Amino acid sequence: MAQKPSIPKGTRDFSPEEMMRRNYIFDTVRAVFRTFGFAPLETPAMENLSTLLGKYGDEGDKLLFKILNSGDYAAGLSDDALRTPSRICEKGLRYDLTVPLARYVVQHQGEIVFPFKRYQIQPVWRADRPQKGRYREFYQCDVDVIGSRSLLHEVELVEIVERVFRKLGIRVALKMNNRKILYGIAETIGHADKMIEITVAIDKLEKVGIDNVRAELLERGIGAEAIDRLQPILELQGDNAQKLDRLEQIIGGSETGMKGIAEMRTVFAAVERLGCDLPVELDLSLARGLNYYTGAIFEVKALDYAIGSICGGGRYDDLTGIFGLPDTSGVGISFGADRIYDVMTGLGLFPEEVGFTTRLLFVNLGREEERASLELLRAVRDRGIASEIYPEQAKMKKQMEYANRRGIPFVAIVGGDELATRMVTLKDMRSGEQEKIPFAELVHRLG
Repeated sequence: MAQKPSIPKGTRDFSPEEMMRRNYIFDTVRAVFRTFGFAPLETPAMENLSTLLGKYGDEGDKLLFKILNSGDYAAGLSDDALRTPSRICEKGLRYDLTVPLARYVVQHQGEIVFPFKRYQIQPVWRADRPQKGRYREFYQCDVDVIGSRSLLHEVELVEIVERVFRKLGIRVALKMNNRKILYGIAETIGHADKMIEITVAIDKLEKVGIDNVRAELLERGIGAEAIDRLQPILELQGDNAQKLDRLEQIIGGSETGMKGIAEMRTVFAAVERLGCDLPVELDLSLARGLNYYTGAIFEVKALDYAIGSICGGGRYDDLTGIFGLPDTSGVGISFGADRIYDVMTGLGLFPEEVGFTTRLLFVNLGREEERASLELLRAVRDRGIASEIYPEQAKMKKQMEYANRRGIPFVAIVGGDELATRMVTLKDMRSGEQEKIPFAELVHRLG
């Protein structure tokens, strides 16, 4: 019996129509990145597990896809050896693009000019439970600066978010927080030693609600009194300046927390001066569970479509230190291409022309007509217009149905009358209207 074709759960095929839409997103994001002076980089799909493990926290480590050393590597190993993952798996699929970036920067530090500004658009893999908006294989579009502590880069990232989503037509809100502020909160409630446990729990606030967050904090060893002091901080109201003022009163005894507040004041003031047309909100429940963030953190939500974060990132002060290059600060943000695609599809935001593989089809009505059409086809292609000719002489109805099914917006008809008058009949397949155009003017009509 023939095998039924299938693909792994959490992965997808992309049809030509879907790929044209995805490329529209990639091209838009890439163009904005390049406007800000970022250069492209690619790294391998797999990294050494030693590079990946321990960089994403315990929960992140559980989501790493590990790769068997080779197809038959396990054949000669004992059962005890097979039960030791480190013996049979030394590589893994990358979980994100940030840790491979850090590895690259350290490995090639002698060749790099700092600050190093790079963008990277590649797939990543996570052994997550597949659900709406969450996949096991998905693309990230990352932009990072390595080797500078200047808060100008945080401001620049806010501008990049604004420009990308304005060009894509998606209404979004940008939420920001600062890990120094979160440390100040943990210090103020008497649990600086449990900073990671607190951030992992409160990062789930929007998904699970305050009662479940309180329960998880209790499980993680945070006392009820400390949680009672934490909850009002997470629920602070007002504009960004008001929240920071109130926060300063609460955590003013924490030197680290005050640094975080100062950083956020600087960023918010610069964004306001630039007049960015983007809602930027201080959200004190935003924690982003990844351990390597040390300063500002970002998260972007679509305002008109129910889906998780479509963009996120932050400042990391010593990610490269793990690989032997200490005190090299970086900041970056990652655009989730797959979720952005889902938002744009759900809201009907893709321009109509994005779906056109071919813009013009020449019908094929006979040998002489075909010759004339091929000459016109060459001229049209020379102008960069995607076009083709129906490959066989067939009934007009069949060729028109082909154009309709392909979504081709224009059809050029060169028949006997057109040959005699040197005029091509151009039909708009969307409106049904036709017009006669001199052969020499066809490219100008379409261009």
